[in-house]
Amino acid sequence: MIDVVIFWAYKILIGLLPVAGVIALGWVAWKFWVHYIQQDFISGIDFVLLEIVPPRDVLRSPKAMELFITNALYHWSMKGGKEEYWQGAVWFWFSLEIASIDGQVHFYIRTPTRIRGLIETQMYAQYPQAQVKAVEDYTLGVDEITPKGAWNGWGCEFKLTKPEAFPIRTYVDYGLDKDPDEEVKVDPISPVVEFFGSLGKGEQAWMQIIVTPSKKVYRTKGTLFGYHDWVRESRLQVEKFLKPFTRFHPDPTEPGRYAKEIRVPGFLDATMKAMSAKTSKLGFDTGVRLMYVAKKEIYPPGSRTNNSRDIRLVLRQYAKPDCNEFYRINSAQGDALNSSILTLSRFQVMTLANRMLHEYRERAFFHLPLRHHIFSVHIFEAIFPKPIIHAIFMTMIKPFFLPYVHHKTFVLNTEELATMWHFPGQILKVPTLERIESKEASPPSNLPT
Repeated sequence: MIDVVIFWAYKILIGLLPVAGVIALGWVAWKFWVHYIQQDFISGIDFVLLEIVPPRDVLRSPKAMELFITNALYHWSMKGGKEEYWQGAVWFWFSLEIASIDGQVHFYIRTPTRIRGLIETQMYAQYPQAQVKAVEDYTLGVDEITPKGAWNGWGCEFKLTKPEAFPIRTYVDYGLDKDPDEEVKVDPISPVVEFFGSLGKGEQAWMQIIVTPSKKVYRTKGTLFGYHDWVRESRLQVEKFLKPFTRFHPDPTEPGRYAKEIRVPGFLDATMKAMSAKTSKLGFDTGVRLMYVAKKEIYPPGSRTNNSRDIRLVLRQYAKPDCNEFYRINSAQGDALNSSILTLSRFQVMTLANRMLHEYRERAFFHLPLRHHIFSVHIFEAIFPKPIIHAIFMTMIKPFFLPYVHHKTFVLNTEELATMWHFPGQILKVPTLERIESKEASPPSNLPT
C-alpha cells in the first residue's frame, strides 16, 4: 500500500514539474516585460535642472518649503492596467539638491520638464523674491574617477536605523514653526550649508534627496495576498511599541469581556507624539546620497582628507535618539563588500567611487537598470554563503567586476523633507551662498503715462 502511494505521489510530482516550470518562466518573462516597458517610458522623460537662488531675506519658516513640497512634488495618481503594464507609465520622481562648487553653495531641483511650470509657480508662491533658472548639470564638470583621471571622490547613501514610523528630528523640534527672531534661530540646515561653504578651489560636495510619492506596500500578517501602505504600517509599529505597556482586565459588570488599559511611561510621551504626528502628513519614498569630489592633488587616491571625513557627519543634527536617525551605508569604501579578511583594493575603491558618481548623475534610486537586479550582491548571497561570495568577488572576479548593492529607500513626510531642504535665514552668514541681493517690485500705479 505504501509503495502504491509513493508511486502515485512520484507520478503527480513528475506531472506537475512542467506546469511549475511554465509558471516560473512566465513569471520571469513578465518581470522582464514590465522592466522593459518602464525603461522605455522613462527614456522618453526629459529632465531639467533648476537652480533656486534664495531671496536676500528669508523671513519665513521651513513651513513654507513644506507647503511647496506638498503642492509641487506630490504627483500621486491611479494608473490603469494599460498605462502600467502596456505603456510602462511610472510616477515622476524629483531630486532636491544642495551643491558646493569650489565653495559656492547652490540649491537645485531636478524635475521632468512637464512639471517645470508647476515647480516655478509654487516656488514663487512661497518665496516671491527667489529666482528660478534652468542650468547645466553641475556633475558633468567632473570627469571619470579612474587611476588616470584628474578627480578622486567618496560618497555614501543613508538608511534609517529604525522603522519609518519613527521620525527624525525636524524643524518643529528646533522651534522654527513658531517663527522666532533671527538672533535666536537654530536652523538644522546650517551645518550643511556652512560645511559646503567652507570648501576651497578644486573641491566639490553634493547632497541629493530623491523623492517620489510613497507607493510602498507591506505584507499584511495573517493573510495570503493582503497588503497595506506605510500609514497602516506605522500604526502597527505604534501598536507594537505599546504592547509592553498594554494590559487587559476582566470587566466585572460583563463576564467574558475585558477592558484594555495602556499605561505609557512619561519619558516615552514625546516618542509616541512624534510617531502619531508623522502619519498626519503626506509621505514620500526617499533616497539620500552624499558625495565629495576633489582634484587628486587635494584628495590623493587611497587617502582620507578632513573634508572627505567631515561630510559623513553633516546629517547628524537630524538624529533623534528616542525616535530615528540616519545611518551611513553603501559607501565608496565598499563597506557592503569588504569582509574581515578580504578588503577592496585601491583600484576597486575608485571603481565604486566612479559608479557612485554615475548613480548620482543619473539620480538613481527608483526604476534601476536591469544590471542592478541581475548582478546584485544580495542575489549571490542568497545562493552562496557570504564567505564564499567574498572569496569569489574579492579574489578571482574583483579586477573586472563588482556586484551591485541595493539602494535603500524609506518614507519621509513633508515636514522631514522640508527640514532637510529649505533656505536658511539671514542668521547664517555664509558669503558663498548665492542670494538675490535686490528686491523686484512693480512700478507705482500713479506714474504718468
